[in-house]
Amino acid sequence: MGYRVGLDFGTSNSGVAVYDGSQVRLLPIDRHNSMPEVVKTILYITRDDQYFIGQEAIELYYQHNVNRVRRYVKKWAGEIDYRGADLHYVRDIYVFVDELKPGRLLQYLKTALRKTGGQQAYQGTQIFDRYYRVVDLIQTYLTALKQRAEDVLGDRIDGVTLGRPVHFSDNPEHDRQAEEILRQAAVGAGFQQVEFELEPVAAALYYEQSLDHPENVLIFDFGGGTLDIAIMRLGDPRRRQIYASGGIGVAGSDFDRAIIQQRLLPYFGLEQVLHRPELLELVQAVPDWVSLPELSTPQNRHHLEQAIGEGIAPARLKTLQSLIFNDLAFSFYDQVEAAKIALSSQEAAVIELRGPGVNLWELYTRWQFEKDILVYRQQIEAVLLRTVADSGLEPEQIDAVVKTGGSSNIPAFTAMLGRIFGVEKVKASNVFSSVTSGLAIRAGR
Repeated sequence: MGYRVGLDFGTSNSGVAVYDGSQVRLLPIDRHNSMPEVVKTILYITRDDQYFIGQEAIELYYQHNVNRVRRYVKKWAGEIDYRGADLHYVRDIYVFVDELKPGRLLQYLKTALRKTGGQQAYQGTQIFDRYYRVVDLIQTYLTALKQRAEDVLGDRIDGVTLGRPVHFSDNPEHDRQAEEILRQAAVGAGFQQVEFELEPVAAALYYEQSLDHPENVLIFDFGGGTLDIAIMRLGDPRRRQIYASGGIGVAGSDFDRAIIQQRLLPYFGLEQVLHRPELLELVQAVPDWVSLPELSTPQNRHHLEQAIGEGIAPARLKTLQSLIFNDLAFSFYDQVEAAKIALSSQEAAVIELRGPGVNLWELYTRWQFEKDILVYRQQIEAVLLRTVADSGLEPEQIDAVVKTGGSSNIPAFTAMLGRIFGVEKVKASNVFSSVTSGLAIRAGR
């Protein structure tokens, strides 16, 4: 019989662990990473259908794409059948395709599950000659993750306990659909038994290992894609109780976009192109790095070169042109995220991006960051207080507040927790692996 593992499929990072009844073992599944027990939730698919995950995916993307040559060819994409009154015609649709594009990098795969259901639902994407549904993308990533874990264990993995947020969606039907997509992806990846556990509950199970007496505990699980909260009675497994749980689809990736929107769009000519819709659309796409590579079309290059020739913010539009056409979008986002992380331990950080035609340098302070995410901070505090109210407990009846997830280290949120519950109650768990460990404990039991 094979192993049962806990698997944290996170928005930014993922991990796999096993539990032998007394000890959790985090598996070193990304030997390219400085923390091999943590693998970035990034997928790189090449033109010849090879796929790579984690740090290896990032390194190959840089090798294959940055500053590469492009060659566009006109390709038939379908037709439009128009009928109206006495008029009927069929029109062929053509698009320009970069036939030298070696691969496609995808990030925030889990975020697609938050967009399940409704008219704005994300269905999938075309990658070269194949259309990948959301379930296909997640299955591809989980397949690679499972194979790496089996290589480390030297045996097959039959069962998995997967983490899931408290709410994929506030709509119960969409939430159910999102969990079902994740289940199908796990089964397609080769897991024979698939179970789920709420991510903050998993973090609570890990924290409970350290207790020698019962406590009322609030888990503040704040990662790259969601904030999840659970209030539980822990310390006596026979009387373990969940008082309340809550969450909101706001987290680290939203903060990255806020930084770009609030501080960095002027570097790409925002104020100078307000009267040019075709250019304004390009600038406004900068916060969404996933869409930027798709903007590297001959038509957009023509628009930019024409504007530069007319003397419209030439230095700034050259920066925008380089960002789009030299595949610097991921590097740019990486710099923004690194600055955000640095602000958790220092008062200021530099956001810098250099390359052909690019010379971006911005000193960014913690005060500016806290101002830029003020709306999110207010939403998060409201969800936190509502969850405490739903638990039936008063803040002073909470014995410990346990932080986990990368965004939980942001000082503004640590200060919020200290103000509401008392500084002495706020404790930091293992930021990147407490959920993984708790899922392994649940799987082992």
